[in-house]
Amino acid sequence: MVLSRRTFSAIAGTTALGLSLGGSGGGAVHAAGTAPTGPAPGPPTADGRTHTVGFDQYSLLIDGRRLVLWSGEVHPFRLPSPSLWRDVLQKLRAHGYNAISIYVSWNFHSPAPGAYDFTGVRDLDLFLRTAAETGLYVILRPGPYINAEIDAGGFPGWLTVTKGTARTADPTYLKYADEWLTEVDRIATRHLYTRGDGTIVLYQLENEYADHVTAPAGRDYMAHLYAKVRADGVDVPLFHNDKGRNGYWAPGTFDTGREKGGYLYGFDGYPSPSAPPPDWGYFGVGGTKGGSTASPATPGLLAEFGGGWFDPWGGAEFGGKGYAESARTRDAAYERRFYLTNLANGIKIHNVYMTFGGTSWGWLPAPVVYTSYDYGAALDEARQPTPKLVPMHQLGQLLHCLPDLAKLDRAEDIALGGADDEADGGAGIRAYHLVNPDTKAHFYVLRNDTPDEITASVPLAGASGPVPVSVPGLDARLLAAGFAFGRRTVRYSTAQPMLWLTAGRRDIAVFTGRPGDPTETVLEYASEPAVTVLDGEVKYEYDDGVLRVEAELDGLVRVLVEGGGSSTPLLLLLADDEASARLWRHDTPSGPVLVHGPALLRTAALRGATVRLTGDTVEDTDLEVWAPRGVREVVWNNGTSRCRTTTSGSLRTEQRLPGVGPVALPALTHWRHRLENPESEPGFDDSSWPAAEKTTSHSTTPVPAGQPVLFSDDYGFHYGDVWYRGRFEAAAGATAVSLAYVAGTQGLLMAWLDGRPLGTHRMPVPDAKTVRQGTWTATATFPVEVRTPGPHVLSVLVRRMQHDQDGKANDTHKAARGLTAVTFNGASPGLSWRLQGETGTDPVRGPLNNGGLYGERNGWHLPGFADGDWDLVDFPRADRRQGVSWYRTGFRLNVDSGVDASIGLTFADDPARAYRVQIFLNGWNMGQYINDVGPQHTFVLPNGVLRTRGANTLALAVLSDGTTPSGPGEVTLTLLGSAAGGVPVTPADSPGRASKRGRAS
Repeated sequence: MVLSRRTFSAIAGTTALGLSLGGSGGGAVHAAGTAPTGPAPGPPTADGRTHTVGFDQYSLLIDGRRLVLWSGEVHPFRLPSPSLWRDVLQKLRAHGYNAISIYVSWNFHSPAPGAYDFTGVRDLDLFLRTAAETGLYVILRPGPYINAEIDAGGFPGWLTVTKGTARTADPTYLKYADEWLTEVDRIATRHLYTRGDGTIVLYQLENEYADHVTAPAGRDYMAHLYAKVRADGVDVPLFHNDKGRNGYWAPGTFDTGREKGGYLYGFDGYPSPSAPPPDWGYFGVGGTKGGSTASPATPGLLAEFGGGWFDPWGGAEFGGKGYAESARTRDAAYERRFYLTNLANGIKIHNVYMTFGGTSWGWLPAPVVYTSYDYGAALDEARQPTPKLVPMHQLGQLLHCLPDLAKLDRAEDIALGGADDEADGGAGIRAYHLVNPDTKAHFYVLRNDTPDEITASVPLAGASGPVPVSVPGLDARLLAAGFAFGRRTVRYSTAQPMLWLTAGRRDIAVFTGRPGDPTETVLEYASEPAVTVLDGEVKYEYDDGVLRVEAELDGLVRVLVEGGGSSTPLLLLLADDEASARLWRHDTPSGPVLVHGPALLRTAALRGATVRLTGDTVEDTDLEVWAPRGVREVVWNNGTSRCRTTTSGSLRTEQRLPGVGPVALPALTHWRHRLENPESEPGFDDSSWPAAEKTTSHSTTPVPAGQPVLFSDDYGFHYGDVWYRGRFEAAAGATAVSLAYVAGTQGLLMAWLDGRPLGTHRMPVPDAKTVRQGTWTATATFPVEVRTPGPHVLSVLVRRMQHDQDGKANDTHKAARGLTAVTFNGASPGLSWRLQGETGTDPVRGPLNNGGLYGERNGWHLPGFADGDWDLVDFPRADRRQGVSWYRTGFRLNVDSGVDASIGLTFADDPARAYRVQIFLNGWNMGQYINDVGPQHTFVLPNGVLRTRGANTLALAVLSDGTTPSGPGEVTLTLLGSAAGGVPVTPADSPGRASKRGRAS
């Protein structure tokens, strides 16, 4: 039944309801502003029950309960090891995230029209099940276009040769887009939270669609996508992410049929870390350009907020320092300053892009990035936690435990005074003041945009006078006053609240801040309580109904408060950043568990008197557990530990948990070597290659007059290198040959005439002005001397790199790749061309793994290839040769089964040496190294692709121009991090069943 807003309001009254959305044209409704403040919903699961997902102007409503969605962006396709998906998701859940946002990349699943594969590393169903098992909500973003710094922005290679205009209402494009969405939605509808089958709560239509906004081609396109997704049975709220703050595609700007209230406005933002954080909501400019104010009836939705930034070939974005510099400039203090500003501005659906960046392996990356997509994210490419996870951990726990934050209005501005009565002491601090309209709890964000620490006097609600608060330079603090933390009322605190729970016979409240912070926490008590300082230097006093506790943050300060009118003791924990990062809350059906000590808590389960924990340690550590009543035994990673009860009411193991042991990595030796590129020889048999006989193309690159279509995509070669062989007869008088070509960033061309090298041409390394350029055109001219009559063979190898993205919806992904025209100076011979690129699709590794090198076409990269007759060589190599050389070796690892070791491959050589390396590990193309460009020198080898207990095969395809010694130099395995614990890992190359619609041959 579809209810009008008036009827619905009459029925709902002040009851919190979020009605499930109708999936086939039925109306969608939500209770605008009616849901009171109350406990957040617990961690989601695929529980088989129906749920409602709605929203009002404040927040999402899950079964009528308010939820601040605290989300991190993760791309399954950038981690080609399904076993490790669980590792990443568990780390994010433990660190306070309650949701993840994921793109689904069309090109990753579709090697040809009508062919779709969702098995193996492409098993979307498995990923969504894992997210539900981990307790994470999912924001699904299936495109059709995703951008994401991947090839063609997610469009499959075969789409580049179709007619019509993509990302519009063009019928040809819509036919293929519908086909894609049918396949994705068939899986998505099995994981909707509304149906209890999964945890998807939001679904994105298109991505940063900032063009054709007022044209029928755009509006009809968006309406079509909306209707298509609803017809497929997706019944959760839909949204679009505006590319900036434009008000594009806000509710009511395009046709959503009869449905009302099922669509949200979202936007993206990547502000410079060197500028003050912007106000994109309550405190901003307002209107359609104000961010969330473009849609005042829906909650603030930041679909992408910069958790880092990507880096181009050559490293111009970060001065050649790579992603370490991205992480440094967007560090933990940046997160507090920018993300707290977002929360103050009413952003209640907050997604950090990226939170785990991963690896753009194979030919996945867009031209504008290299292999690593570390992004400077909170969880680095090697799955190692960084200090950036600490504020996310603190805020995520707080948002779950303090429901007042889900419903806030802007309150009156406050005037900051100087410390010790200095009149200008508050200058440089931006103060935000908000209040919950139901509970009247007050929240303050104090942001310091100067490089120096500032102490100001802050008029906190409930305080007898201004309270001194120090804010470090380029940092921020969240303060709260007049709020209920569980069964306790906190008058105010200068420490940030983090979490609250009841465990055993006591309440536990955690507050946190920077090391050395002086804190004051004021709690309301009807009578004077008994206070026991268990750990730390603490001062306290009781006066006129409040208990005042003062402490300097140093590790974990513990204060036990008993009596005072409450029958339940309170354990007050004041934790500095390091200590807070070792506090782990985990909810179980029997009640919450709080763990202190290990580097990570993955799972917690109660069985009778035993709490069973799994997690990771790096250093030796104590293990301390606060659990529900009756728990007397602790099992850590299947090992039972003897425990004693502490004065804090916890169980502490008598023996410390051991840290991780050493990980031995072998040297890479016994390299076997073989020269390649027989295609450059005049006698090579190319009779099976396709002839370049086409005369028209759907590419946006014009076909040069008098030339056949030479664009590689038009002949079905979409990824990696492509070879051309042109035959011609006499060309007497020819003095040079000009080869026009188009490539992605760092593309190159090398040519041979009758087997003799003519030379190599390389596209320029991007500078600060060209880092966003995805398509490069050039003409390489080489001198030639054709003295004898034919036949002659001109052989050309083009490293085409990748397709451009289509960010402006003008078909830039259809720009040609490969040769475009060939002419001779001094002669005009007629050429007949054949070309060859990748052959078939690897049934396990997918369409983006292989290119068209001879060795790739003949399996030289695969583990089982017989290389016994290849030459044995050592590194460093100093060959000078234009073309391709292959190197292969094997190595064994014997990492302890209880150790999660992240291992990389590192190259070191004289940067003047001009060569490139494609890295194949056990047949998987793990990326491309360009020695004289960089900045990437270490490549992550994910477990599952890497066999940490067994034999591995490493193959390197080296492409060199012959002008310098070609290398490689030093090639070593590098330990990027390790922990005792981890998750079970199975090989990523275990073939799965093909999808119902099959794979391309």
